[in-house]
Amino acid sequence: MNATYDTPRRLILNLEMDEVLSSVAETIKNFAVIYLVDISEVPDFNTMYELYDPSTVMFFFRNKHIMIDLGTGNNNKINWALKDKQEFIDIVETVYRGARKGRGLVIAPKDYSTKYRY
Repeated sequence: MNATYDTPRRLILNLEMDEVLSSVAETIKNFAVIYLVDISEVPDFNTMYELYDPSTVMFFFRNKHIMIDLGTGNNNKINWALKDKQEFIDIVETVYRGARKGRGLVIAPKDYSTKYRY
């Protein structure tokens, strides 16, 4: 993947999230698959999903976008680096359980409204 980062902070956020994603891939392989996409190479969904952050995690189940209420007001995606592996696993499990029940919006196991300021 070739990507350009306009600030060191963007690179750090990507590396932090990539570390978490790669470390949990084996643990969640029975109910989730992780795909890394360079949005400059595949720009089709950039406008629709507002993909402009340095790192964005989105959830899809059977080709349907699953939204997650993290308490941040943006239910479409996670656009910050989660550093706790178990925290990310818990989110993925919550999304999977909700999506299997046909829910298009699930509630995160933790409220992130005060942890991350935008």
